[in-house]
Amino acid sequence: MSEINGGRIFAKALKKECVECVFTLAGGHIMPILYGCRAEGIQVVDVRHECSGGYGADAYARVSGKPGVLITTAGPGVTNATTAMAEAMDAGIPLIHIGGASPQKENITGPLQELKSLEAMSVFCKWSERIISSDRIPEYVAHAFRNALDNTPGPVYLEIAFEVLYEVYEEDDLYWPEAYRTDSQPFGDPALIEKAAELLIDSKRPVMIVGDNARFSKDYEEYVEQLSNYLSIPVYAMNVARGVFGNEIKNPLWTLGGFAVPAADVILEICVNNNYLIYKGQPPYFPEDAIKIQIHPDKTKIGFNTRADVGIVAGAGAAAKQILENVKEKTEPIDRSQWLETATQLTIEMAASYIEAAQSDIQPPHPGRAAAEVVSFVEKEAPDMHIVADGGDSAQWMVNNAKATYPGQVINYGPLGTIGVGMGFSMGAYMADKKPVLCYTGDGSFGFYPMEFDTFLRHDIPVICVISNDSSWGMIKLSEEICNAEEVNKNGHLACTLEHMRAYEKFVDIWGGVGIQVTRYEDIIPALRKVYESGKPGIVNIQVDETKMSPATAEF
Repeated sequence: MSEINGGRIFAKALKKECVECVFTLAGGHIMPILYGCRAEGIQVVDVRHECSGGYGADAYARVSGKPGVLITTAGPGVTNATTAMAEAMDAGIPLIHIGGASPQKENITGPLQELKSLEAMSVFCKWSERIISSDRIPEYVAHAFRNALDNTPGPVYLEIAFEVLYEVYEEDDLYWPEAYRTDSQPFGDPALIEKAAELLIDSKRPVMIVGDNARFSKDYEEYVEQLSNYLSIPVYAMNVARGVFGNEIKNPLWTLGGFAVPAADVILEICVNNNYLIYKGQPPYFPEDAIKIQIHPDKTKIGFNTRADVGIVAGAGAAAKQILENVKEKTEPIDRSQWLETATQLTIEMAASYIEAAQSDIQPPHPGRAAAEVVSFVEKEAPDMHIVADGGDSAQWMVNNAKATYPGQVINYGPLGTIGVGMGFSMGAYMADKKPVLCYTGDGSFGFYPMEFDTFLRHDIPVICVISNDSSWGMIKLSEEICNAEEVNKNGHLACTLEHMRAYEKFVDIWGGVGIQVTRYEDIIPALRKVYESGKPGIVNIQVDETKMSPATAEF
């Protein structure tokens, strides 16, 4: 028998959940946990800002499908991570945040970093608790993972006071929960499944939309694509769901759904949260007379903001399996070539502004051309590379050019619209599967956490940072020229402009990396190739035309 302290107990509980790495910024209140992780073989990725660490844990979950883990010290260490928790909460990302706290016996006496952080984090997390005795750590960790991974995934928070981590117990005397959660997802009501199958069979113009939650509700995941293929249904995979169920390069059905929705007569929504990103399920994007089939493991999401003609409480893959089996009993595969031709034409028409931008020959490059050149490099020379899309307009140009071939290949912030996620997302993506990362960001968003390049270097994380540099907070600047034209025309821009073409590429001189400034589109791919071949984190700083607004921003 051996005695272990609370920090080692925490690490062992995480190890039982197959946690391979944690993100942290060192602090005295949490060091026993970090030492415990080292002893248990869990990699400790120490970052330069807690919020970046939170983004790292977030992206780790998006790519791996398993909860990411963030450990922060007491007081400001915890509060520094609040925006990352809010981002994960809005996007439905399972994340375990472990926060330190000042000694319990000194409560309300003014000890170092005393703060009511448990109450604060309850706003940004779906579940939060304080551990008051280290022998109960395994129970609380079990609760944390179970809550993070329920039918609506999200971040959870566990707090533990400084002195509790130093409590010592005999390891064999501790209670270690077993079989305390399930990864299975519910199957749908057979009658509703049959109704959905009949509607899809009879439909002339069906569309499938797959939402973020499907990433963590994917038992029988192969059936989602099989259902689409069998019934020739165009698919729109949203953000976190991209690349999970279908390869956007190999299967053209997975690129046709988004622009076909306004022409659909039946819309199958799988794990979709009908917020502003999908126009709240309302006209004109959703036709008024379209039949809406909604599938979600959380019944509160069914009928949210829009009518649910058929509402099925079920997991993504489970329901797809049921519907496909029902469909196969009723019909052979359906050829909807005419509808697919229409969907293709709609996609070409609606994406015309992106296509035109990608072919623009203006210099400095059109931001759409810059994004397209970057995507071309990835597809031809580094097809397994992650693309992290950060910033305002820069992210919009990228996500509408890039194609996802595996889960988490294309990573973008969620409905909260959090810019500055790029550095953290990049480290999290790499730690999840060890594939190289290209972070595409704006010059504004680059400035949030550039010191994470130090983290990349210390942990051998190969990141190419591409800056789409319009010398401004471009999305806001261009929007203000429309929304407040009189003010801007009379008095000029306010708080929207940055130094013209700041030489951010020189940042790499600190570690002898490759940094290149580019002003012509034909030089983008050679610059990327040079950084990629260096094997070190590097920066390509691209001057782009500062007058070109993304279609997404213009529409919004």
